[in-house]
Amino acid sequence: MKHKLIIGLLLLCSSFVTAQEIKWVSLGEALDLQKKHPKKIMMDVYTNWCGPCKMLDKNTFHNKDVVNYVNEHYYAVKFNAEGNEEITFNDKVYNNPDYNPANANRRNGVHNFTRSLGVSAYPTIVFFDEAGQFIAPIRGYQQPRQLELYLKLFYSDDYKTMKTQDSFNTYYEAFVPEFSE
Repeated sequence: MKHKLIIGLLLLCSSFVTAQEIKWVSLGEALDLQKKHPKKIMMDVYTNWCGPCKMLDKNTFHNKDVVNYVNEHYYAVKFNAEGNEEITFNDKVYNNPDYNPANANRRNGVHNFTRSLGVSAYPTIVFFDEAGQFIAPIRGYQQPRQLELYLKLFYSDDYKTMKTQDSFNTYYEAFVPEFSE
């Protein structure tokens, strides 16, 4: 009986440790939240069929350092780039007129909001400022330390002083990652 109690407590404790997740909201919710408490937005633009998107979700978006940083400094949004969700952004309504429900888990029509963001590869992480204005897209799978660079670059507003590739390269070379892999 004593062993079962100890095992039960260990399982309970381990579930608290692994249950750490990013608090995902819709874009509309994030924009509403910004009005009350301004934060930047990090949007994961993914598709259901994309293998690197699934890796990003499993490996990077479940990393405790990424989770803690994103939850503290950003509103996190997941957006299916080929989904059927209607999006209102900057007083314009976006939809996916080419969406086919039969292809929900395969390649599908590209959402008009995806096109408006200039996203052409998945996954892409799109960053918006505290006023909901587009900052930049970061294409491809990002490991925790790779994403850390961009999370901190945009959060600190250091990107605003970068006018050339050389200035970004200097930032990149001086960056010391702190997140665990």
